[in-house]
Amino acid sequence: MRNKLIVASGAAVLMLGGLYAWTREAAIAPLQMVPAPGGQDSHRDGARIVALGDCMVCHTAQGGAPYAGGLALKTPFGTIYATNITPDPTTGIGNWPLEAFQRALRRGVSRDGHLLYPAFPYVHYTRMSDNDIALAYGFLMSRTPVQSIPPANDLMFPLNFRPLLAFWNLLNLTSGQSAVPADTGQIARGRYLVDTLGHCASCHSGLDPIGGERKPAFGGGTVDGWHAPALTTLTHGNAPWTEAELATYLRTGLSLSHGAAKGPMQAITEHLAETNEVDTKAMARYLMTIQTQPATTTSIAAPPVSRGDGAALFAASCAGCHGAPAPMMRLAQRPSLARSSAVLGADPSNFILTVLHGVDGARMPPYAAVLSDGQVASLAAYVRSDLAAQPSWSGVSETTAHLRQEAPQ
Repeated sequence: MRNKLIVASGAAVLMLGGLYAWTREAAIAPLQMVPAPGGQDSHRDGARIVALGDCMVCHTAQGGAPYAGGLALKTPFGTIYATNITPDPTTGIGNWPLEAFQRALRRGVSRDGHLLYPAFPYVHYTRMSDNDIALAYGFLMSRTPVQSIPPANDLMFPLNFRPLLAFWNLLNLTSGQSAVPADTGQIARGRYLVDTLGHCASCHSGLDPIGGERKPAFGGGTVDGWHAPALTTLTHGNAPWTEAELATYLRTGLSLSHGAAKGPMQAITEHLAETNEVDTKAMARYLMTIQTQPATTTSIAAPPVSRGDGAALFAASCAGCHGAPAPMMRLAQRPSLARSSAVLGADPSNFILTVLHGVDGARMPPYAAVLSDGQVASLAAYVRSDLAAQPSWSGVSETTAHLRQEAPQ
């Protein structure tokens, strides 16, 4: 009996060892010297690729050094902290050769061989061209090295066991298939930017029960409490987007017809402003080609919600910028709320979060310390019914209380 237990134990150890070996790749020898920076053209093109890939957005903590990591990325399974991608040799990627950088983007594997969590969107980056990967690598390796170690990830068991990612990859990763268009047409270029570099589906698709992107893509999702709207219905609804409006919004973060970029999207548009205008126009052109036909449904109006003191709150806090006769609308390009995406959406989260935390670039102040949950609900009821002529949202006061506690400022 004892011998059988020893044999069984040995077999189990060998099986676990084999599993560990299967889920970990060989380390790539560290780089001995940071490569010399490329020329001006290479630097400019690399900066554009990194901006299109939103690298700084995720790899920079609030108040932290650019690309030094530490930003908390909240997922349904816990919190993942972005890594340091400055060329620091001990805490960043300073000892990563191009081969290791390319493997990380193509297969989600770190230089030392451990698997990366898919909060890093390698399922999209895997289709990047070799040239774009090299340009991004050259730019990042030219940054100022910053010695910074992010906090340890805080994930639920057993998802904190990295080898399990090998099974996730089997289901979700089709690696190394470059999506670079063979032609140079605007739509083909836009598809590459949206699907690969921009990885827009990561936020605008939502997650399935194991953290993969829901199919079909672009059906809408949630990020840090903010609602990422469906990108397949932009031409539907009470305030349809035009291609020109969308291109302007992507590049400037502002549409006078739909409002300002807020939440995670605000940082993305700030970096898209650093790219080529041709790229944002191509993205808008492609997104216009994936619009679905609006479904024929019978709308059911939500039960009336008391406006309370919503009209007075709007007059005191909002009308100076968003009221029809307000000079700020004309002189400072403040959008009307009647067609605002945050107001017209079926989910009140974006409106609530905008009121609570404001919009930095648009100079809208936060009202979290001024308005109670009930007052936010009254304001929402007034804006929805009187300005947007839409059915009232339900549960706004309760949603406000939740988002006040959960959503990052």
